[in-house]
Amino acid sequence: MSHQADSLKSIIYALIANFSIAVAKLIAAFITNSGSMLAEGIHSLADCGNQGLLLFGIKSAKRPPDSHHPLGYGKTVYFWSFIVAIMLFSMGGLFSVYEGMHKLHETEPVKSPWIAIGVLLFAIVAEALSMAGCIREVNKVRAGRSFRQWFVETRQSELLVIFGEDLAALMGLVLALIAVSLAMITGNPLFDALGSIGIGILLLIVAFMVGVEVKALIIGQGVEPAEYQRMLTFLESQPGVERIFNLLTMQMGDDVMTAIKAQMAPQASDTALIEAINRVEAAFKLQFPNVVWCFFEPDFVD
Repeated sequence: MSHQADSLKSIIYALIANFSIAVAKLIAAFITNSGSMLAEGIHSLADCGNQGLLLFGIKSAKRPPDSHHPLGYGKTVYFWSFIVAIMLFSMGGLFSVYEGMHKLHETEPVKSPWIAIGVLLFAIVAEALSMAGCIREVNKVRAGRSFRQWFVETRQSELLVIFGEDLAALMGLVLALIAVSLAMITGNPLFDALGSIGIGILLLIVAFMVGVEVKALIIGQGVEPAEYQRMLTFLESQPGVERIFNLLTMQMGDDVMTAIKAQMAPQASDTALIEAINRVEAAFKLQFPNVVWCFFEPDFVD
């Protein structure tokens, strides 16, 4: 996609941050017996799996077209993004809720709470740095839109997943920090159990939101609305094009397929008409290099 954010860079940032955080959290969970900390540790391990699957999806999507997949493998990344959203997010969320429910019935005091708090503060800093890197990439393509509007309109599923993951991680860490702090101050382990449940519910909400957006890409979505309008305006401005009846687009990972139905200006011969169409297609692909397939149909009526 032209002028796109570097999703790979965001994934690498998140992978490094989450692996270091996961190790620290799990050690702290073992020492402190904190359910919230254990939930956060499992969450971070799941996030590492998320990034591994996304990296695999990006690599698989770069396979060239063949006889069985003439339009290439670009949409592969949507499949793996969906797996990340539904399977790993949900599994992490369900485990956190289960752990919290277990702690509600078998409450145990949090041991060495200052260790847990120290690890959580370290994790918040690390996740904040990862989130900052992700936001930096998102801002390259946000183009003045709100984060919510970008989230709904973006066609970069891998960046969408990383954004949701980093956001959930930061919010989950804050919940865990509050839960452990309250358990330490009050001496009541109930807060730790509630923190674990809260983290699980948060993960499930993020899983649902990301899953809905990625599902739309798997089914088939065109380019982003602003990009579509730029394409349409460009085609209508081309010499030889009198009217655009239809412009259909399909996002295929990084690549785009387009189908254009247009009324062309009268030409001296069939050869001249074909040459005029070829000029429009060449200019269109030059302006929008992410367009790999372009099907052009001249007509007089829609």
